[in-house]
This record gives sequence, C-alpha cells and structure tokens, in this order.
Amino acid sequence: MVNGCMLTGMTDQGASRVERKERTRQALLDGTLALAAERGFGALSLREIARSAGIVPTAFYRHFASLEDLGATLVDEGVQALRLALRQLRRKPDARLSETVRFVFGEVTAKRELFGFLIREQRGGSAPLRTAIALELQLIVRELVADLSRVPALDSWSPADLEVAADLLVATVTDGIADYVSAAPREQQPIIERTIAQVRLITLGMGAWKP
Repeated sequence: MVNGCMLTGMTDQGASRVERKERTRQALLDGTLALAAERGFGALSLREIARSAGIVPTAFYRHFASLEDLGATLVDEGVQALRLALRQLRRKPDARLSETVRFVFGEVTAKRELFGFLIREQRGGSAPLRTAIALELQLIVRELVADLSRVPALDSWSPADLEVAADLLVATVTDGIADYVSAAPREQQPIIERTIAQVRLITLGMGAWKP
C-alpha cells in the first residue's frame, strides 16, 4: 500500500469511529498524491485510489462525493489553506517582505508532496483541477491588490495597474515554488533566496514606475 496507508487496515480498538473515518480519508488523500506523482490525477481511477487506502471502491463514497470532490479537497488543503494563512500573516504590522516569502516556502516544505501535485496539475493536469487552482491563485492576487491599494506610494495607481503588479508577484513566487518542489535539498535554500531577491526587485521597480 502507499504512503503509510497500511495503517488503515490495522485494528485499533481505542480509536473512535470518527477517528477511523478521518484516518481512511487521509489515507485516500495520501494515496492519491502518491499515485498522481507517477501518472497524474486525470489518469487515476476510483478503484485504485480506494485500493491504496485499503478499502473497497464503494466505501470511497463515505468520504468523497466523487474523484472531482477529492481533487477539490487537495486544492483546499494546499492553495486555499496557504491563502488563508497569508491573510493572517499580512495582518501583522511588522511583517516584512522576506518574512512573507519565507513563510510561503515554510508551508510548502511542510506539504511538499501536496504542492508538487498542485504545481503539476496547474501546468498540465486535469481541467477541473487547473480551474480550481487558477481560481484560488486569482483570489490571492485580489487580496494582494487590496493590500497594495493601501500603500501610500501607490495612491496614483489604478486597480488595473495594481492587479498587474500583484499578478507578477504571485506568478514569481509560484515559479519559485515549482522550482523548489523539484529541487535537490542542497538547491532549495538558493531558490528561496533567489525568489526573495526577485520579489524585492519587483517592488523596487514598482516604486520607480509611473502608471
């Protein structure tokens, strides 16, 4: 079985029904990530995902309404969770640019397999997942536009100008994440530092650019 999914089949008399259900649900998500790393989400069948978690196919529907629902859950656990966490970080008045970028990569490190899956699906996976990921990234851009609109130096910028800048910042960090999840351990820190430098360069350019 995949990614520790053998735990699903173990008897645990001390676990409640809710705990066992959550274990199986997580085993389905973990199994999906492992299988998708080999062939992509669009090529997976419900039967093999269920088998990876040690359950029969009909039991799958106790946890997810469909494969699309499972995929949407993975997006929620990655991009949406990151968006909400960034929202909390931006509320810190002393949050620096480098701190924010490092925070993003810290989240990616904690869920590297998940973010690797999201990057692959964003760039060539199933159409529903590409759409879901794009929508979440667009929400991040919109929230960044709102943040930039409160910067006094950007008072003269139109909403369209702010969106261009926010989109460039988000795309730069997303590219950094894509490089990071596929890099060898010795290459990861330089990727983080390069992404911070790129973001700094963009913000410096924003200060000099006239809309």
